[in-house]
Amino acid sequence: MATARSVPGIVALGLVIVVGTVVLVRAQHTGDHPRAPAPGPAAAGTPTAGPRRVSEGELHRYGTPRGWKFSVPAGDAAKGRELFRELECYKCHEIKTEKFPAPSDGKYGGPDLTGMGRVHPSEYIAESIMSPNAVIVDEPGTTGPDGLSLMPSYADSLSLAQWTDLVAFLKSLTEGGEHPMGHGVERVTTAGQYRIRLVYAQGHGGHMAHQGAPAAGHLMAFITERESGEAVPYLPVRATVQAAGIARRTITLRPMIGDDGLHYGADVTLPRRTTKLTLVVGPTTARVSAAAKGRFSKPTTAVFDWSAEAK
Repeated sequence: MATARSVPGIVALGLVIVVGTVVLVRAQHTGDHPRAPAPGPAAAGTPTAGPRRVSEGELHRYGTPRGWKFSVPAGDAAKGRELFRELECYKCHEIKTEKFPAPSDGKYGGPDLTGMGRVHPSEYIAESIMSPNAVIVDEPGTTGPDGLSLMPSYADSLSLAQWTDLVAFLKSLTEGGEHPMGHGVERVTTAGQYRIRLVYAQGHGGHMAHQGAPAAGHLMAFITERESGEAVPYLPVRATVQAAGIARRTITLRPMIGDDGLHYGADVTLPRRTTKLTLVVGPTTARVSAAAKGRFSKPTTAVFDWSAEAK
């Protein structure tokens, strides 16, 4: 999203946020301190985690809680859909899974938003709406003569609540559209102190393709620390593949760095009848400091159900 390529034709919220800040400051001076409401029911695609409690020492040491990132407050996807319609964003952006009117000339000026919620995190969608020029996708027809995004600004007409509702609606768009990078299957789980995202890209065309062999798929395990979200290197990783009518096969996943970032991977073609993948992450081979004693020192097993996904 984030540009004329992938942003709905709607918004930057600079003025709204400034106005909200002025109201807050005024309340503080009058002694009326507004209290943030407790997290309510989350809309589709919105994080559901409650408040996180940290010590003052942690904040002074790291500047933020470890693993902190900005999270978009929960919005109302139904209200966001109605706002999308009221702003007539459908005149620039097609959503194949929705029944919005088509442009009179049949041409959409902006990108197709079908399935975008499966591709982009809420924070990226929020930035794209709030600041269309934060990221410019360099494609023909997406920018004006000044080189900036063609997406108009609605800074004077959207409230903060409307902004979060709009994010919730766009994040709820998970059906249809092209699967990014040609990924055939993707699974995410947490195990031990890790968050593991396992991705199988079909016909990736890895090392085997360079040897004249048919392009294999590519199995990727993105392993990050559960708390901080930081990638963890120097881990021995093995994947055992179970498929109906076929003997189990164990594959060693090796550290790789590419456009996808650091991951543990292997060029392999998974059988179409694969039912389960079991990932075993061994203790790190890196030296662990005294402050992190005990972390990354135990083997961890994660089991991924593969049967529900069409191959």
